[in-house]
Amino acid sequence: MQAPDYWQRWFERFGFSPKLPDQQCIWIHAVSMGEVQAAVPLIQALQARAQPILITTMTPTGSKRVREIFGHTVWHVYLPYDLPGAMARFLARLQPSLLIIMETELWPNLLYACQQRAIPVILANARLSANSAAGYQRIKGLAQEMFTSMTAIAAQTQVDAARFIELGTPPTKIHVTGSIKFDSRLPADFSEKAARLRRQWGENRAVWIAASTHDGEEEIILDAFNELKETFNDLLLVLVPRHPERFNRVAALCSRRRFIIARRTENNVNVKTEIYLGDTMGELPLLYAACDIAFVGGSLVPIGGHNLLEPAAVGIPVIMGHHVFECAEIARQLLEAQAAQQVDDAVQLVNIIKIYLNDATRRQQTGEKGRLFVQKNRGALARLLKIVDNYSGQP
Repeated sequence: MQAPDYWQRWFERFGFSPKLPDQQCIWIHAVSMGEVQAAVPLIQALQARAQPILITTMTPTGSKRVREIFGHTVWHVYLPYDLPGAMARFLARLQPSLLIIMETELWPNLLYACQQRAIPVILANARLSANSAAGYQRIKGLAQEMFTSMTAIAAQTQVDAARFIELGTPPTKIHVTGSIKFDSRLPADFSEKAARLRRQWGENRAVWIAASTHDGEEEIILDAFNELKETFNDLLLVLVPRHPERFNRVAALCSRRRFIIARRTENNVNVKTEIYLGDTMGELPLLYAACDIAFVGGSLVPIGGHNLLEPAAVGIPVIMGHHVFECAEIARQLLEAQAAQQVDDAVQLVNIIKIYLNDATRRQQTGEKGRLFVQKNRGALARLLKIVDNYSGQP
């Protein structure tokens, strides 16, 4: 609650949102930046139909990302706290025709209020990890009531669908659509931007990225980097902490370890730079595309892992830890496609990066397998849009 945006817009947290000039909007709820990013293909497809869009988020980073991508082409407010009065006030002011909730962000009063007003609710890109399913089992009565109140659930995988059914969701409400993260498209100038960034770093330098890292993970990364530099002395590490409030702490950690760092926001990289700190939001695909190898964080510590498809989509090898329970099916498929490797610690991380840095052919073949895997699995967006069309009044 330290972000000023929380306090500057406190009235939105209690449902005091401005009325919309067009009250037949489709409402998309994306809790934070990751869910906003996942929703981009869906929002763009709906905008192409001239469909008015309302986006709600819970976090300032999510709010900022909405404005960065969509500007004022969508309406955006914070989702109110899950209080009956706040939700009633919110819905009375905004009167959406349909609610699409990204992934699995569920609030009992929100769902009840929508049900009372006959507002269809679609749970899109829905996933349910084993841990989350076990948590819902402890409140199975409430969970069943929430899932049953949904109009439709677009599950990412058959495994996710089975877990929803185990919690009492009627099978007729569940559709397996795949993940719309496969359908993310890169801007037309993306390749040139990535090449320009790589030239700034030094085209002849090997570069690996450790992205979406968490507390306790950077130490492992830095240990590995320290050892790698003994063999590859001009190796550059691009380090991107998951949360912006940790940027300065991670920079201080790198400095204490006596590494020469440059920050993305300061644009001060040079040939002596050892660590390039990605201290901006929303640029991760670009950073991936400018690198040779990617480690995806939240996986060496028990967070559950983050988006493995972004580095695969730009054709670079993916490395992850074993804590990938939040993206277990995607991790399994990438490993099966020979587009990724799993490691347990700094020693194994060093070993696999050495293999890739010493063998450009293997590196490129592994990256190409990831790119083809992403390309082959596109189509979830079209399947999701068919479900949306059933309830949005669109032809």
